[in-house]
Amino acid sequence: MRNPKRRLQTALFSLGLLLVACDQQLPPWRNGRLLVIVPDVSQGAEAEFERELALLFGEHMHTAVELIPSSPEKVLQALHKQHAHLAAASLRSGINNSSLRFGPSYQTVREQIVCNRDGFFPKTLADLAEKKLVVVAESAQEEALREAREKSPWLQWQSRRELNVKDLLQEVAEGTVDCAVANELQLADARNYYSNLAAAFDIGPPSKLAWAFSMDGDPELADEVQVFFDHIRQDGTLNRLLDRYYGHNGRLQPLDAASFIARINTVLPDYRDIFEEAASLTGFDWRLLAALAYQESQWDPLATSFTNVRGMMMLTEDTADRMEVKNRLDARESILAGARYLALLREQMPERIPEPDRTWMALAAYNQGFGHLEDARILTSRMGMNPDSWPNVKKWMPLLNQPGYYNTLKHGYARGGEAVILVESIRSYHDMLKRLEPDTTSQNLGTITYQLLEPLKKLLD
Repeated sequence: MRNPKRRLQTALFSLGLLLVACDQQLPPWRNGRLLVIVPDVSQGAEAEFERELALLFGEHMHTAVELIPSSPEKVLQALHKQHAHLAAASLRSGINNSSLRFGPSYQTVREQIVCNRDGFFPKTLADLAEKKLVVVAESAQEEALREAREKSPWLQWQSRRELNVKDLLQEVAEGTVDCAVANELQLADARNYYSNLAAAFDIGPPSKLAWAFSMDGDPELADEVQVFFDHIRQDGTLNRLLDRYYGHNGRLQPLDAASFIARINTVLPDYRDIFEEAASLTGFDWRLLAALAYQESQWDPLATSFTNVRGMMMLTEDTADRMEVKNRLDARESILAGARYLALLREQMPERIPEPDRTWMALAAYNQGFGHLEDARILTSRMGMNPDSWPNVKKWMPLLNQPGYYNTLKHGYARGGEAVILVESIRSYHDMLKRLEPDTTSQNLGTITYQLLEPLKKLLD
């Protein structure tokens, strides 16, 4: 049996450590350690976008960034208690809060009442009286509701904690609540899974999203954030990030998404091992290769087009010969060859083209050929835009079917718009697979999280 006196000494020692922790101050950001509150990973693209922005800011400042994941309802409290130097958490700027200051707005999104179009569907806020309306607690959406209540004081809703917008929209789709509040990007993603969701109307003005700082914090940090956002706007980085995480939202029609989900359950299991094998050989995410194959053939190994493009990966005869394919209708041969061909196209890209633009352009070349992609990049450069950026190239690639443009380029006519649709659809399918078929081999998805202040946070909560 343990000595009671020793147990008491241990307890007092532990208490002393906790009291010391309570006295800890937020370390100055100039010391090379910047603590940033970000959305937790359950919030999907929003979380990934904010994390990448925060890490880029760290590079801009030449300082290490420590990311503190948080649910929306805990962000403002954490800032007030100085758990972090700033919050990069998709906050609605301009809210009436004297203890906060906001950085520049970097994204504008419409906040919408989302309902099940097969059931109750309001036309105005007044129609929501006595209906069950839900929103994520302390989110930008709840701030929009609070502003709306200034003109409609009868407006009521339920604030949900420890849940995300995806959870609430699922409840709406399943009919357990009447409506929820989401922004237009969150709705576009959710409609890939629940085709019966629709926006009834917007709630007042859109949200202008921004980073937030405690009013007691160092104002020079806010100045540095302003410089950072000015820079990434001017060099196109902000637009590229917005396109990377949101540019393909809403690409799929509801029936396309529903059919895809059904085939994930019924067809994909027969070929998943082959996609994983192809991924191990080429370095691609197996889910990207599966998304490409679905876009090409709906995972039909016997698919054949009127131009004699055939098989799971819809290989031309020339490509099949180049990849030494004996039978284009053999699923394994087709998948491995298609993956190797995509890798070859990606390798041909100039080294200066970053990911993921490099992969998106390789997919466009997979559809239309490397020469036509190069023509699109030349055209993009002529228009004074960055030819190494997929968001820029996809604006001009559809013009390859117009004589005024393709007659001035080396490879002539191409169905450039078809390539853009293919790439954006694959991106949507890939995102759906990442959500529905998690990759257990790479849990962190390239992000970094830290729990440095967790003991202090638990004490102060």
